[in-house]
Amino acid sequence: MPGNLTFDALKEAISRGEIDTVVAAQVDMQGRLMGKRFQADHFANSAWKETHSCNYLLATDMEMETVSGYRSTSWEAGYGDYTMKPDLSTLRRTPWLDGTAFVLCDVLDHHTHKEVPHAPRTVLKRQVARLEALGMKAVMASELEFFLFEQSYEEAQDAQYAGLKTVGKYNEDYHIFQTTKEENVMRAIRNGLYDAGIDVECSKGEASAGQEEINVRYSDALDMADTHAFMKNACKEIAWGQGRALTFLAKWANDAAGSSSHIHQSLWSADGRTPLFRDPHGEYGMSGLMRHYVAGLLHHASDITWMLAPYINSYKRFAEGTFAPTKAIWSIDNRTAGYRICGEDTDAVRVECRVGGSDLNPYLAMAGLLAAGIDGIENKLELEAEFKGDAYTSEKARSVPRTLRDAIQSLDNSKMLRDAMGNDVIDHYVRAASWEQEEFDRRVTDWEVARGFERA
Repeated sequence: MPGNLTFDALKEAISRGEIDTVVAAQVDMQGRLMGKRFQADHFANSAWKETHSCNYLLATDMEMETVSGYRSTSWEAGYGDYTMKPDLSTLRRTPWLDGTAFVLCDVLDHHTHKEVPHAPRTVLKRQVARLEALGMKAVMASELEFFLFEQSYEEAQDAQYAGLKTVGKYNEDYHIFQTTKEENVMRAIRNGLYDAGIDVECSKGEASAGQEEINVRYSDALDMADTHAFMKNACKEIAWGQGRALTFLAKWANDAAGSSSHIHQSLWSADGRTPLFRDPHGEYGMSGLMRHYVAGLLHHASDITWMLAPYINSYKRFAEGTFAPTKAIWSIDNRTAGYRICGEDTDAVRVECRVGGSDLNPYLAMAGLLAAGIDGIENKLELEAEFKGDAYTSEKARSVPRTLRDAIQSLDNSKMLRDAMGNDVIDHYVRAASWEQEEFDRRVTDWEVARGFERA
């Protein structure tokens, strides 16, 4: 699923007047696209080599606040520049925006031109390189869920996000008639992504009113993360263009299911021909390598939870009986498990991580999963016995951290992640996570006011 536009084809399209704008974007800590819109001629003549951005883009929160406490940048250091280096392999058309192409950028140090270690794309690339050194490549696919609303983003904001109405009115999981009512938006999303070079498989209704899922074909880890980030932005732009809003908030309402981002993962030979998770003689067709990999995921499940659930709201999704996992155990084709084995006894045998929410940053989530799996392989960790039954009711099964505080502590104390990614990278994201908690702790919520205004 690399971009569907070569640099030469871009220049030809510019000369024919088909493309007049190129969006060059990097990915921020929240997984959002940040960058510039170039006049296409200027991009083709000059900016394709490099452009620049303020280095605060990798040291802000969801509100773009300049947060103190980062070693990488600050007011004292003057908030200097990063270099944005377009990765021309990611060039693609964006058909829902007239005359527009898109390219992703790596983030480089302005002085050394080395990749910034804590940039999300860099974090993942380094785990991919560790696998390559072992003669392996990761193949991944991320499912993505969201809620679709009758209101536009502007109407939702004006209403202070109260009284919002989902397009669907009842559980629409696999429901064809209900999703027909939403097809004007969902068809535009599927076709728009497909025409942008994304190998879309399908969309479907999900387990709550107005909840949707979009699936794309698996790819190598970096390309899948690039696709995920582009896809989230595309869904928002296409919905906005039709006067609708959608949200990737992990838990948007008390009485609605959460939205997930399940990540399927397997390892293949470097040439992509041999499935390394497959052993026809192994239990469920699982190779010894796969068993070590899954053992690593489980052994370090708490360490990597923040990378799968980065916000206060993320932990509201972990609720029993909602198809969101509460236990970090493995099981065969069991949707109550945090780690579900799919495709048993086939070349497609793989592990699906069900812990992550739709609010995750795909680069950090995939990097965390790979780091844990690699540790399992390198240390030949033994896989625990398969869990069978309803994981929600098990008191002995390993729990997913249930609060952001717990996840921050596990992230901070993780020797595995510090060895895999470096102390500076982990310290950077511990600061990001801690700021989220600090901001929430000082806020008065609507729930507190409604509950205690008269009765306290």
